[in-house]
Amino acid sequence: MEDNYKIKIGITQGDINGIGYEVILKTFADPTILELCTPIIYGSTKVASYHRKTLNINANFTMINSAEEASHNRINIVNCNDEEIKVEFSQPTEESGRAAYEALEKACEEYKKGLIDALVTAPINKHTIQNEDFHFPGHTEYLEQKLGNGKKALMILMNRNLRVALVTTHLPIRDVANAITKENIIEKVHIFNDSLKKDFGLSRPRIAILALNPHAGDKGLIGSEEQEIIIPTIEKLSKEDILAFGPYPADGFFGSEEYTHFDGILAMYHDQGLAPFKALAMEEGVNFTAGLPIIRTSPAHGTAYDIAGKGIASEESFRQAIYSAIDIYRARRQEEKITRNPLRKLYFDKKDDSDKLKLDSIENEDI
Repeated sequence: MEDNYKIKIGITQGDINGIGYEVILKTFADPTILELCTPIIYGSTKVASYHRKTLNINANFTMINSAEEASHNRINIVNCNDEEIKVEFSQPTEESGRAAYEALEKACEEYKKGLIDALVTAPINKHTIQNEDFHFPGHTEYLEQKLGNGKKALMILMNRNLRVALVTTHLPIRDVANAITKENIIEKVHIFNDSLKKDFGLSRPRIAILALNPHAGDKGLIGSEEQEIIIPTIEKLSKEDILAFGPYPADGFFGSEEYTHFDGILAMYHDQGLAPFKALAMEEGVNFTAGLPIIRTSPAHGTAYDIAGKGIASEESFRQAIYSAIDIYRARRQEEKITRNPLRKLYFDKKDDSDKLKLDSIENEDI
């Protein structure tokens, strides 16, 4: 593929009653981003026009039937919703859920045909989108089944300097401890480690693993998972030549900025990893689904019903989701190129790929 190839980014409209169209249109109102990619929005030209007029956003788009017809240097919209759709800002409705699902289905169909290179999803309402064909907690699980080809997905929240992955994702807290097994942690670390190499160009990524219990269990006084499961798993991973360290108590780890020493952080459950991430990086945070053949990113926020239709939503997270999809696409193409030439691959692996602070002397001796 030529180096000047313009990447085709498929974009799903998400919940039409939230801020999805606002952040999409604001992002592409800046024409410079069209120099980097060709956007194909899966949604509705009528709904997009309603949002554009209501929010007074200067963004022009072209209606097409498929990504095959996409024009460069234009915002392209594939109509996925045949019926008239009523936009009700801030309201979760069955109609908006169906529209979000139809757009997602069409985008996946066109990805399977090779018509788009990556997918960026606007936020959905996880309740209204449920139907006979969509019975998942979110995009991650749906895409794993739909486009995973048997591979497992891993949710990574990321910005330029911070990448947080999860052992368990959309799971009730009462079920988390039982899901923290050696096998589950090992599986997630392997996906994480491979993604850091392939998608981010890090030849020797360093991964911090968080504890499950407060104070990392305090040597068994506050839970036994660290002693019985997490520590032995880290030791096993180290023998596999994976640079895994921990377990670190989450509060002190983030509070002391120890996370800056690592290329990736593996949290045990959703809020343990995402609460500090969003406190530190909400404005430009990106949700990336690692481990799958498809490249999928999304903004780190939700539908934001509370501000929908007011014209005050920030598009920064969505813009970063576009940039991240482009960067990861290029990283995967670069990985393909260098692995075709073993000598070139060896050269890249020997390079020092990180300017992060060195770990302390004890951890360096373990390495």
